Amino acid sequence: SILNKFVAELRDVDIQKDSLRFRRNVERIGEIMAYEISKEFHYSTKDIQSPLGIAPMNTPDDRIVISTILRAGLPFHQGFLRYLDNIASPRLKGKTLIISDPMLATGSSMELAYEALLTKGVPDHVHVASIISSKQALEYLQKKMPDDKTTIWIAALDNDLDDHSYIVPGLGDAGDLAFGEKE
Repeated sequence: SILNKFVAELRDVDIQKDSLRFRRNVERIGEIMAYEISKEFHYSTKDIQSPLGIAPMNTPDDRIVISTILRAGLPFHQGFLRYLDNIASPRLKGKTLIISDPMLATGSSMELAYEALLTKGVPDHVHVASIISSKQALEYLQKKMPDDKTTIWIAALDNDLDDHSYIVPGLGDAGDLAFGEKE
């Protein structure tokens, strides 16, 4: 899909020089993932009053909570918010949790974030969303997350991590590319 174009541009060293375009592509991927994840929600038919009559419409029943790993995840989160703008409070019991991080290198940050969120209750279902994941992170999360209640969404799967736990070929530091180098 068009998702591949946006991932390719995120990886392209020449296009990466434009941080505004980088952030917008991360947002676009968040929008696409929000749409794809929404296909997994529970829906029911509601009668909607239009100016000319009643229209039965399938609308989502899930109460959504969106959480993200900060800095690099901010534009990704914004993309999700553009489509899922009626998100719920941070209490998780009985809700659908979408937890996002643009890059999953080892998976340990995602696991720690998930464990911290569990202090707010246990969600009915968890959607882990990432743009690029290493094979190691995917395997790690498949072992650590409750498999009967978790769906992992990634746009690209890379095979390797280097000695510094950077994804190879990856794209570099997503936070620096989106917002400039850290001071």
